[in-house]
Amino acid sequence: MGNVCSPSFSCDDTVSRCLHCTVRRAGYICQLQDNLHNLEKELEKLIEARNDVMIKVTVAEQQAMKRLEQVQGWFSRVQDVETEAEKLRGQSSLAVQQLCPGGFCSKNCKSSYKFGKKVYKTLRAVQNLRSEGDFKDVAQLLPENPVDERPLAPTVVGLQLTFEKLWRCLTEEQAGIIGIYGMGGVGKTTLLTQINNKFLDFPNNFDVVIWAVVSKDLELEKIQERIAKKIGFFNESWKRKSLDDKAQEIFKILIKKKFVLLLDDIWEPVDLIKVGLPLPTSTSASKVVFTTREFEVCGNMEAHKSFKVECLRYEDAWKLFEAKVGKEVLDSHPNIPELAETVAKECGGLPLALIVVGRAMACKKTPQEWEHAIEVLRSSASKFSGMEIRVYSRLKFSYDFLPSDTARFCLLYCSLFPEDYKINTEDLIDCWICEGIFDQYDGIRARNQGYSIIGTLIHACLLEEEEDNIVKMHDVIRDMALWIVSTIDHEKEKEKYLVLAGVGLTEAPRIGMWKDVTRMSLMNNKIRNLSKSPTCPNLLTLFLSGKHIDVVGSDFFQSMASLRVLDVSFNRWNSGLHICNLDSLQHLCLSYSGIQELPEELKYLVNLKCLKLEYTYHLRRIPTEVISNLKSLRVLRMFQCGSTKQEEDSILFGDSELLIEELLCLKHLNVLTISLRSMHALRRLWSSPVLQNGTRSLCLELLKDSKSLSDLSLASLRHLEKIKLSNCDDWEELKIDYTGEVKNIQETHGFQSLRRVSIYGCKSLRHMTWLMFAPNLKDIRIDWCENIEEMIKLDEVPTEVVENLIPFAKLQFVLVEDLKNLKSIYSKPLPFPHLKELTVMRCPKLKKLPLDCSSAAECKFVIWGEEWWWKELQWDDQATQSAFLPFFKSLKS
Repeated sequence: MGNVCSPSFSCDDTVSRCLHCTVRRAGYICQLQDNLHNLEKELEKLIEARNDVMIKVTVAEQQAMKRLEQVQGWFSRVQDVETEAEKLRGQSSLAVQQLCPGGFCSKNCKSSYKFGKKVYKTLRAVQNLRSEGDFKDVAQLLPENPVDERPLAPTVVGLQLTFEKLWRCLTEEQAGIIGIYGMGGVGKTTLLTQINNKFLDFPNNFDVVIWAVVSKDLELEKIQERIAKKIGFFNESWKRKSLDDKAQEIFKILIKKKFVLLLDDIWEPVDLIKVGLPLPTSTSASKVVFTTREFEVCGNMEAHKSFKVECLRYEDAWKLFEAKVGKEVLDSHPNIPELAETVAKECGGLPLALIVVGRAMACKKTPQEWEHAIEVLRSSASKFSGMEIRVYSRLKFSYDFLPSDTARFCLLYCSLFPEDYKINTEDLIDCWICEGIFDQYDGIRARNQGYSIIGTLIHACLLEEEEDNIVKMHDVIRDMALWIVSTIDHEKEKEKYLVLAGVGLTEAPRIGMWKDVTRMSLMNNKIRNLSKSPTCPNLLTLFLSGKHIDVVGSDFFQSMASLRVLDVSFNRWNSGLHICNLDSLQHLCLSYSGIQELPEELKYLVNLKCLKLEYTYHLRRIPTEVISNLKSLRVLRMFQCGSTKQEEDSILFGDSELLIEELLCLKHLNVLTISLRSMHALRRLWSSPVLQNGTRSLCLELLKDSKSLSDLSLASLRHLEKIKLSNCDDWEELKIDYTGEVKNIQETHGFQSLRRVSIYGCKSLRHMTWLMFAPNLKDIRIDWCENIEEMIKLDEVPTEVVENLIPFAKLQFVLVEDLKNLKSIYSKPLPFPHLKELTVMRCPKLKKLPLDCSSAAECKFVIWGEEWWWKELQWDDQATQSAFLPFFKSLKS
């Protein structure tokens, strides 16, 4: 028989599921009343939570933030569940009535089940929404526009050319980091604002343009904060991050973007890497543009291009001033426009001063008020309305930020000179050294320190570099310096300045004004008589240079025992110099004066470090042993010193040989300018290492005992900056030895320091080929040398030497006059990248100029000459002639 199979079933799982489902369904009914009650309570809590979140959102939105999408979605779901709960609440009475006593069953189980299920699900939804509503952040900063427009004054003048150069640099040229520098109040921020707003017209040029103000107290976190706000990172969690973490976050975003960072008012270098910036290179698409008052910052920031913002030219300055004063005031009286122009000129083209003064004068409708304004601006500008608070206090930031008290003193010292005065840097350093501010240095080290400070002041835009060795102080900066001087605590600083330079005085200040003064300047006045003797025991510096003093009392200097610096240059005064009781004197300047005789007593000034006698054409006598007894002398300037009619007991009598013998006694001399009249005296000078190293300027006059010099002889004067050869009738040439390696010739024969060459009346001179070896030459003047046919004779120079030289690369001024046989200046065209003026007078055989056509495109200069000479010039082609035609200006024959 076969087996019988019967199925086997397990009912445990099925019964369990059915039982669970039944219990759950029953629960919707039996728990209905409790669930309705709980729903009511939970809904109230949810609404409270929603209101709290809404308050946070409202506060954030008032801070220009945007609510998060998840928060907005949560609000919508809360609204939906609230609507559903209200609907269930309306149906709850009927549903409860259908329940049996005790609530465990229903008269209509199906209906109660459905309703109970809805209540349960709504309750769970409310509970879940309450949990979801615990938001850490409810809003975020709005993503900003790529560029934010910044407010800009409606009147912006004089910046267009610089703006165009900057914009071209930003959009076309290879420069990743660009610096804008200039003195305070000159318009740097205005220029940066113009650049910022220009991007509004070109929104696709960059992904984001970020503006950040840096100011004096550099804080990298503030720059990071501005960047974070612009790229949408800034929130509470951002504030808690470290500097490095913030930098990393910024880097991750900006490395993917084409950005511009505009940094306004930098006073010290900003470490862009620490900020988090991908460092722009000269070829990168992103840019960093910054403004600063310190040119040195441009170097420290490794700027690829730097642009200086200059003060306004008068035409633009007047437009700005006119706009601030207003047409109504200018038209209120016929005399006011002319007076207003004078007031505008007093502002020196500085926009900040023009705006402040212009606004102050916008209600002045009488000529008397304008005349008073001129008087105040000229005599005590700090008292003019608004100047102290709005101008000088802002400019003083640059003064305060100078690196040392020494630099600050040196700036204030420059205020002793008159307005618009061209200050010779050598003279300035001479004064500083004798003031004792470089006592930790001596000799050349002290001079180098002086040049370093001048560089610091120029880079801080507190001094202006006019030309080689000449600086100038802007009028408004000078007024600020005088304001600072007037506010010095005299008791604490022991300083008191009295500056009355260039104000038209006809008499010296009354005696009582001299008493406590430490530094006084009466330069460029009309004072004729200094007969009264003032008592000023604290006086350290006295500037009396001018053109009018012709009487100085014998006891005028008697009560100036502390005097260290005395300048009486340029005066007509030719009487004896009464220097009794000036034991502290270290600096005496008599240059360009009418003095005829140096007093014997001069040799007792044992502390004298600097004596200046340049261009004293009337000086007939320097007694023996006066110069040689000045053992402390460091600086002696005697270039073109002395009359041609010397007295027999003067050391200048004869051929200057006595002078050289006395100079050989000065062991500390490090600066010498001198005129010599014999080869023997010149050889004696060469024999002394001290005199060789110290010679800065050399004038050779009336040399009759030599036809030539060796270039090695002059080249041994390594610091020679200026040479003048005058009326050396027999002198034919400076011989050059071309044997040896090319590099050796350039180094050994080179005149590395030579800046100026002047040659007059050397009738036998044949050429000036040695000038090729003066790489820093800036000024050449040759006059009345009738034998010169070629200024540079290239056929005498080996080809390999010519090929390795770039002659006249720094030349600025050339004058050739009365060279009746001159045919060539240089046989090949040269670019002359720095040439400013070329003057040709009475040189009839000069038919061609060594001008490279590219010079016309690269630089602009003036060619002075007679009309007939210009018409006879020969050119390589018509294009070259046309290119240089605008450069020519006619001189009368």
